[in-house]
Amino acid sequence: MPGTAAAPLPRPQGRARAAPQERRRVAPLAAAPPARDEPLLRGIFEIDKRSCDVVLSGRRLRWSPILPESPTGDSSVALQAQEEIIEMKDVFSVKLKRRRFAGQKKGGILLGITIFKCLNKEENKLTDCAIHLNNLSEDHCQSWFRHLKEILNGFQNRPKSLKVFVNPSSHNREATHIYYEKVAPLFKLADIKTDVTVTQYEGHALSVLKECELQAFDGVVCVGGDGSVSEVAHGLLLRAQIDAGKDTDYVSKPVRAPVPLGVIPAGTTNILAHTLYGIKHAVTAALHIVMGHIQSVDVCTFSTPRKLLRFGFSAMFGFGARTLALAEKHRWMPSSQRKDFAFIKTLADLKPEECELSFLPLQILQEDSHEDRITLLYLGSKDQWQKIQGHFLNVSIMAIPCLCSMAPRGLAPNTRLNNGSMALIVVQNTSRSEFIKHLKRYTSMKNQFNFPFVETYTVREVKVQPRPKSGPDAKEDVCLSAEGNYPWNIDGDLMKEASEVHVRVHPQLIDLYGVNTDDLESSQVTCNCI
Repeated sequence: MPGTAAAPLPRPQGRARAAPQERRRVAPLAAAPPARDEPLLRGIFEIDKRSCDVVLSGRRLRWSPILPESPTGDSSVALQAQEEIIEMKDVFSVKLKRRRFAGQKKGGILLGITIFKCLNKEENKLTDCAIHLNNLSEDHCQSWFRHLKEILNGFQNRPKSLKVFVNPSSHNREATHIYYEKVAPLFKLADIKTDVTVTQYEGHALSVLKECELQAFDGVVCVGGDGSVSEVAHGLLLRAQIDAGKDTDYVSKPVRAPVPLGVIPAGTTNILAHTLYGIKHAVTAALHIVMGHIQSVDVCTFSTPRKLLRFGFSAMFGFGARTLALAEKHRWMPSSQRKDFAFIKTLADLKPEECELSFLPLQILQEDSHEDRITLLYLGSKDQWQKIQGHFLNVSIMAIPCLCSMAPRGLAPNTRLNNGSMALIVVQNTSRSEFIKHLKRYTSMKNQFNFPFVETYTVREVKVQPRPKSGPDAKEDVCLSAEGNYPWNIDGDLMKEASEVHVRVHPQLIDLYGVNTDDLESSQVTCNCI
């Protein structure tokens, strides 16, 4: 924006590398900001091959080219320079720039300062860019460097040390490459120390989290797919219960996770990453972590009457679980082929589950617009369980919207990351053709629940009690275990249980690095869901 008159500032100091020698005038700066944005430093740097008057405050860095006076001496005809501004909240690193000779690892000729900024591009994508402030004065640059570092160190939630889990088996075995080529360089640039564990087997991250010194880290990062992220989230929350001295077999009121969790997408569907970032993009995910963007997120507990099964964000019983169970039986196939095969085969053998669903409707707080008070409303009777019995093709229980390419509105668009509710979505038995129409609706912006055989509820607790199968039906069901246990799809992980599963939502139980996708301009995504 064009510069305007400013309050007097100290004379710029420091020598720019290629400053012209003729008389020059400083372009006026913008009007003085509030007192909390008082200038800290002012000096001359060469930026984009132009000598610039640069001003640093606690909130922003701004500069304008230094313009020569008019040859006639009439300063009124001088063009007003365009002032450029960087908000310090968008800066994540600052480095002294030096020229070094081949083989030289330390020292070198000082060239100036480089500032690294997080840039928000189209389609929710973040990237990094560098701004070079050139000046050959050691004292001048060291003073600016110290002030810039002090400002960056004052931002809360930005991690300094991270525990990183990399699942090398995720999707096309890309996780290791994604981390070391795209993510690790950004962490190093931001001066974040990392301790990396490349997992060797299922449950490896869980065992490490139970034993490691979590207090040494500001956060935990998982590089992998939905199943890997679910394991790490479960491990973090289980560790929190152990440290709090709680009985991990029955957790009615769990304590919060001790540190935030970061998700670097390296799987097939990456539902949690899409829900947090609106896109599958490793650099975007890494920059959200570096910048310390944090969202508190609701978590569910999945329990039987005897034990806690899992902490998780979403689950499916019926079609979604049967598809996963069949895919797991064909792990010898390539990932994309395996999932396509399982989807088509399960659809061809479509069969309902006979079960009883019990749920507690959500308690809602509603503000009275006419009086200064809050009224409690209930979807149904307070603390009164409601029941549904029948044959169901699929039952979904989700505490987050679950965005993916198959569902641009989300698998559960009526819930949010942290509103303390779960979406219970029940698909009753219907014909295969009608069920396919329902599935196709997820890929569009149309209401996928606008069918007579689909029911949705907003709940805080759910109990799912399958009716045991016997005789030929049980023997012919390839998805049942030898013990007759039914498959569950919990965050992309397969679990099998024969007894009742009790699901509770626990508001804001974990902090995740990311943003609320409701605030993003769009939520276009590029994963390959079934």
